[in-house]
Amino acid sequence: MTNYIILALCIIILLSYLFDITSRFSKIPSIILLILLGILIRFISESTGLIMPNLEPLLPVFGTLGLIMIVMDASLDITIERGKKRLIIRSVLAAFFLFALFSTILSLFLVQRGLNIRDALLNSIPLSIISSAVAIPSAGNLNNKDKEFIVYESSLSDIIGIIVFDYILIHRGSLGSGLIHFTLNGLLTVIIAIIITLILAALLHKINYHINYVIIMTGVILVFVLAKISNLPALFIVLVFGLTLSNNKLAEHTFIKQFIDFDKFSKDINSFRKILSELTFIVRSFFFILFGYYTSLEGLFSLTTIMVSFFITAGIFLLRWLFFRFVLKIPSGPLIFFAPRGLITILLFLSIPAGSRIPLISEEVITLVIFITIIFLAYGNIMLRKDREQPDTERTKKVNILETNEILNKPAMPDQENG
Repeated sequence: MTNYIILALCIIILLSYLFDITSRFSKIPSIILLILLGILIRFISESTGLIMPNLEPLLPVFGTLGLIMIVMDASLDITIERGKKRLIIRSVLAAFFLFALFSTILSLFLVQRGLNIRDALLNSIPLSIISSAVAIPSAGNLNNKDKEFIVYESSLSDIIGIIVFDYILIHRGSLGSGLIHFTLNGLLTVIIAIIITLILAALLHKINYHINYVIIMTGVILVFVLAKISNLPALFIVLVFGLTLSNNKLAEHTFIKQFIDFDKFSKDINSFRKILSELTFIVRSFFFILFGYYTSLEGLFSLTTIMVSFFITAGIFLLRWLFFRFVLKIPSGPLIFFAPRGLITILLFLSIPAGSRIPLISEEVITLVIFITIIFLAYGNIMLRKDREQPDTERTKKVNILETNEILNKPAMPDQENG
């Protein structure tokens, strides 16, 4: 079976690559096609009687690796510049307040149904986070300003949501009493993160051995896992590492320039990002296919699942529209629809202890919410394309009208003989 397994893995990777390419033209995000592929594989295996090994325990493993890579990739996209001050403030406000508002409203609703506040928050937070893994690749057709807004907002939404989720998950007592302890742990983690970042950055810059970037990536994952085992907010390490690399230019005019060739360092970072993107692509592909494979189709189309998913999705986009319209005061266009849920939502949901899960927000509800929000995202891309085509058409009409008027109003050429 070895050759057949290798053949299947190669076909899956090629299909995933094909989905990623075609999504730019079809406006259907690849995540939907990957989940559908997983569902199709399960249908074929059950129809043919093919016995598949139990790979469900690998789902959290792929999810955790994908989470580390996505947060690192997202933090590498965050550059701090004075000229982007207003853009950064708006994206921070959108990421924080939309996350806080939705998770609070949904948690209060669940508390009214008899759930304690901790379990209500654990079930609400995964649905409150925008997936940068889906939003950022889908924002390629936006103008530069809107694209940067989506990059900042979705990246910060990931980071804020995961940190808050980790805090609630780790601290099992009163949420308020553990805040000081969590803050101290956070400061300790930041110090550790800075030290680790300096070591890894030095390795990235100084080592010329042909195996380099994979070792750096392995070092980040190793430190992340050790911090997790020690009940420290491990994503701080990944976040600080990514932010330090992406904003290395801030240290270019300091004493550090004596030790670092910043031009070479920038090239090293670009190479590292390429390797990171390709590793993330593989991990993400297998994660969503496995998730689709183990999705229960029976519960996916039940009336309760559809109703709950509809109200959750309606709440997501209604709050987003109100916030954009009355707080940020920016035009409510395609940006409203760039609020997909994805890998982070699934991973955090799988991290909820079995005793804290509730039937109302099931795995099928999570899957359906992801599908609906991504369909809205695809609709936003279609709207964007129409908005771009319409001005061009109107501009062409105006040019034709002006040319016609010029011809009609143009004075006759004087007779050559009369001079």
